[in-house]
Amino acid sequence: MEFIFYLAIIVAATKAAGALSVRLGQPAVLGKLLAGIVIGPAVLGWVKPDEFIGHFSEIGVLLLMFIAGLETDLEQLRKNWKPSFAVAIGGIFLPFIGGYGIAAAFGLSNNEALFLGLLLCATSVSISVQTLKEMDKLQSREGTTILGAAVVDDVLVVIMLAVMMSFLMPASEVSIGLIIGKKLLFFLVVGLVGWLLVPRFLKWFAPLRVTESVMSAGLIVCFAFSYFADEMGIAGIIGAFAAGIAVSQTRYKHQVESKIEPIAYTLFVPVFFVSIGLHITFEGVGKQLLFIALVTLVAVLTKQIGGGLGAKLTGFNNRSSIAIGAGMVSRGEVALIIAASGLESGLLPEKYFTSVVLVIILTTLITPPLLKQVFKEPQPAQ
Repeated sequence: MEFIFYLAIIVAATKAAGALSVRLGQPAVLGKLLAGIVIGPAVLGWVKPDEFIGHFSEIGVLLLMFIAGLETDLEQLRKNWKPSFAVAIGGIFLPFIGGYGIAAAFGLSNNEALFLGLLLCATSVSISVQTLKEMDKLQSREGTTILGAAVVDDVLVVIMLAVMMSFLMPASEVSIGLIIGKKLLFFLVVGLVGWLLVPRFLKWFAPLRVTESVMSAGLIVCFAFSYFADEMGIAGIIGAFAAGIAVSQTRYKHQVESKIEPIAYTLFVPVFFVSIGLHITFEGVGKQLLFIALVTLVAVLTKQIGGGLGAKLTGFNNRSSIAIGAGMVSRGEVALIIAASGLESGLLPEKYFTSVVLVIILTTLITPPLLKQVFKEPQPAQ
């Protein structure tokens, strides 16, 4: 029953911390992220990461991105594909150069420096999505551009990782053509299934004389798309986002959304927020504080400048460009997965693993207040 006790602590801690964060003028998600650090191994040790927490967390982030897809204006997404692509390119190029440079400066080998550069290219907008949702900016042009850029970023980073593995690890049998082919196949299949089959599936499933048939159909689509994305080498959150967009084009959109949100935000999403903080440990990082501080600074500035520059070059004003750059700063669970694969393959030195995880967590913690600040409405002149 330990897991049940964990759930009670997580729900209570996230709600209390979220409410306190709002009272202090910050997004609720910041308090929820910090709650994970406080109740986790780093401070109180009340909750420890385990398999059940991992599974609940994964469902939480998938539901979060599914809801984001449900709320996305597809027409707005189509209109902003050029800015999204430019933001993604800018948000990959500068972090890669910055990550490589800072790693080389600290004496890491060429291969390790290349990997750290790639790691800093990753973007996870799940935290940005929640922050934008709280501020009612998710459907804005800036919010849509951030979501589109995250999809492009994920695909490009996965391809770059495959290329890097094939060159830096000769023993690995990586076919670049196969990797790219699987990505193209994913988008082709998801596009066709979302357009042709999802509306028919929901229409067939909705009248079934069982409880919550429409919501169940929505969850089936969400989890099926997420699994397919993962099988194709793309983050499951991209599949969940695509599923949300597919369902949003049907007449069941609002019914699914109104039923999914209470479940997601009551239980699964809080576990996801806490799970990020559970990765933090302060053991052995005292000697690497300078490394952590400088890599975090590089990680934040290169994404902010790179993403913002991409937005500026495609027609956004200065304020919107800064906001879009801020939305791309969080590395979140995507970078944590890449870091774990780097440790396993030997491209990320074990002595730097904890420090790199801390950098990832710090970029995730910085994102909500950063977005809150840049999206703040200007005060009228007195």
